[in-house]
This record gives sequence, structure tokens and C-alpha cells, in this order.
Amino acid sequence: MIELIKSGGWLMLPILLCSVVALAIVIERFWALQAQKINPDFLLGRIRRWHDQQQLNSDRIRALHDHSPLGRVLAAGLSNLDTSRELMKESIEETGRHVVLELERFLNTLGTIASITPLMGLLGTVIGMIKVFAVITEQGVGDPTVLSGGISEALITTAAGLTVAIPSVAFHRYFRGRVNELVLEMEQEAIRMVEVIHGERSDNQG
Repeated sequence: MIELIKSGGWLMLPILLCSVVALAIVIERFWALQAQKINPDFLLGRIRRWHDQQQLNSDRIRALHDHSPLGRVLAAGLSNLDTSRELMKESIEETGRHVVLELERFLNTLGTIASITPLMGLLGTVIGMIKVFAVITEQGVGDPTVLSGGISEALITTAAGLTVAIPSVAFHRYFRGRVNELVLEMEQEAIRMVEVIHGERSDNQG
């Protein structure tokens, strides 16, 4: 493996570094984007119970805020409990935008790695072919072993770049889709909470 990296030339080092960073991001995002970490399914029922029992105080809202990303979004709405439905939704949407940015953390980096590693591989190919033609110019084509270094560098860097880029593209698309699913679920839970709070108030007043 070490010899393979050496034969690929100096461009193998940034490609190898990109592979390590991409792997770390993939592992971290798999861990961070678990459904129960982002959107616990029991929060809305807990809020409904607190509301029915008139226990929605600032301490509970603060604990909800610190519980999970969904908790932050719902707590933003509950902090405006005595306002109109529109103001409540605006506060939820504002907090939701910040939460989405957190869910997408490192995805831009992963997308960048997916884009630049094939280019680094292509650059390695160009450098390797330049070496090949330089050797041909100086020594001719009589000895194939003389040309093998440049050809090897050209092929290895291209293969290494594609090896890193292909799974990076796949995981980048997967995590984008995963974030969209989680955000949609979060929006649905927030809408239900607003309906619970304001709908029950309307019933009680009627």
C-alpha cells in the first residue's frame, strides 16, 4: 500500500487526506442524523400533556430547548405561547433555519471533496504524462521500463481520485436526502404543536 502511494506521486497525499476527512464526515453524520436524536417521537405527546395540565413553564421550555433539534424548534414556538398563531410560526421558522444549517454541517465539505478529488486525479494524470513525454524526448521509446514511472503515476492518481470521489458523491446525496426527510418531519411536528396549542384554546374558549 505504501509503495502504491509512493508510485502515485505527491498528489496522492492530498487525495489520501481527502479520503480520511470524507470517512470521518460520513461516520459523524451517520451518528448525528439518527431519527431519535433529531426528532424524538415522544416530544409532542409530552407537550400536549404539559399543556393539558397547565405545566408549560419556562423551566420545561428550557429543558425542551436543550433536548434535541426538534426540541429547539418546538421550544421556539412555546416561548411565544401567548402570541398569535402567525408569530408562533415565524419564531418556529426562524429557529428551524438555524437547525437546518446544523443538520447540514460538514456536507459542503463532503461535496467539495467529491468535486476536487477527480480533478486532483486528473492533475496527477497530466503530470504523469508530462513526465512520460519528457523521458521520450530525452531517451526515446526503446526501453519501456523507463516510461513506466510516469505512466504508473498517471493511472494511480486517477484511480485514487475516483475511488474517493464516487463514494463521497453517493454519501453526499444520501445525507442531503436524509436531512430533507428530517426537516419535513420536524415541520409536521411543529404544525401539530401549533394546532394543539391554539386549537385547544379555541375549543376551551368556545
